[in-house]
Amino acid sequence: MSRHQRRSEHPPHRRRSWCCSFAVPPHSPDNPTSVKKNELPFIAKSSTLSSISQSQGSLVTRIGPRRILSPGRVSPIDSLDETLAPNPTLPACSIEITKPPVPRESDDNLGIFDVRLNLKGKNGGGSLVLELSSQVLTANALVFADLIADYRKKSKGLCRIEVPDVDNLGIFRHTIELMFEEDIPKSLLNIGVYRTIDVLEVSASIKFTRAILSCLEYIEAMPWTEEEEEKLRNLFTKVKFDDETICRDIVARLYTQDSLDSQQKLARNLVLSVTTCNDANARNELKPLVKGLLCKNSLYEKECPDLNTEDIFAICRSCLGSLVTLLEEATSTNPSRKLGKEKDKPLIERISNQVDNMNWLLEILLDHQMAEGLVDMWTHQVKLLHLHKCASPMLRYELSRVSAKLFVAMGTRKMHCRSEARLGLMQAWFKPMLLDFGWLQRCKKGLDIKALEEAMGQALLTLPLKEQYMLFMDWFRCFSKNGTECPNLSKAFQIWWRRSFLRGSDPYAFESR
Repeated sequence: MSRHQRRSEHPPHRRRSWCCSFAVPPHSPDNPTSVKKNELPFIAKSSTLSSISQSQGSLVTRIGPRRILSPGRVSPIDSLDETLAPNPTLPACSIEITKPPVPRESDDNLGIFDVRLNLKGKNGGGSLVLELSSQVLTANALVFADLIADYRKKSKGLCRIEVPDVDNLGIFRHTIELMFEEDIPKSLLNIGVYRTIDVLEVSASIKFTRAILSCLEYIEAMPWTEEEEEKLRNLFTKVKFDDETICRDIVARLYTQDSLDSQQKLARNLVLSVTTCNDANARNELKPLVKGLLCKNSLYEKECPDLNTEDIFAICRSCLGSLVTLLEEATSTNPSRKLGKEKDKPLIERISNQVDNMNWLLEILLDHQMAEGLVDMWTHQVKLLHLHKCASPMLRYELSRVSAKLFVAMGTRKMHCRSEARLGLMQAWFKPMLLDFGWLQRCKKGLDIKALEEAMGQALLTLPLKEQYMLFMDWFRCFSKNGTECPNLSKAFQIWWRRSFLRGSDPYAFESR
């Protein structure tokens, strides 16, 4: 066997690589330490660090999604795969923002690398060892400056500092790397807002004030995603920064200073702007937007105040007033002059727009459980009921679209109304609904006819049997005469019939009254 073959079978043992880009090799069996035997290295254990953290903030960090690469000055001995972890609970700390001296450009002036920083991952997540210059750490991080100063009082030589329970080793290391950067904002541009918030949290915990300033300035100037905004909001509830202009600018973007009254006025103005919008496309876009913002099930529920009932009802009354004016114009009982862009639109379109506004307002009121007031308002529209009799079927059926929405809300248990309100609505608008049902079938405009028939029957069954009798008789006569042009309430009619006889009442006894 040749010597070349023997070498292939038994490759030489490679000495373990223990990299350090600072040109000073770490202490190891291959490189004996220069510290004397009687000089024990100083180790800041968990108890020591906890006592310092009480006054200077925790050294625990939050997780970042990407891996950090060394800039060439920080030497990892063991690096770990980074995984996401929950945000730890940090004590509130006050950060005084001052600018410490910037490290010099030449590595020769950074001093010897006389600090070994051992980062311990949380929950047994491994460790990361960095060999650093005490001069750099002291100049940038007040927490490390105090640790190193405490060590110098006791001993000389290699200073060992241990940081326990670090959530994200990569973020902590990247924050240390920024101490060697003269242009920190440029470095932040490469990592984005999300990871910059993580760096800001670590910088605040170790009092790395130059990075704190850079992070705050960068975050304030950048747009945020909702995830970044929530993360930043959580950080500002835990860490309180001193009265700096940059902090106030960020807080101004996170929290509104408006009073509840001004927020309610804003909600009213948004609703009013939608109901008075003349452009159909814009109105169709704005309605779901504003409704979603005001919805109690919205993502923005915490930010949205309760609606002012009077404000919304005032807008409802305005829409009803417009309906009266338009129907008067249609019946020529009181012709009104058309103004602005409205004069170019057909009368039926303007009436339809106001009906759409009423139904949209009803949806908002239903969500806030305030729709009973609208039932009373619609019930007492005496002038509209009179105009309904005079208008053409093509126009008057639009009014029944509002009644249909109210019937569906009552019949599907979306609205809680007292007995007098339900009875008043039925007595006022049930017969007009029977007349307009054929037009509603042909021009549904999003209305579910089957759901309307079911809801009308259920709403009728909530009335006293005596009132049910009168209304069911009106329906029976209409249905027998017009057939499918009338709503099919047969199922509800049968229920009423059975209930009437089971209770021992004579249904024909009511006919004489």
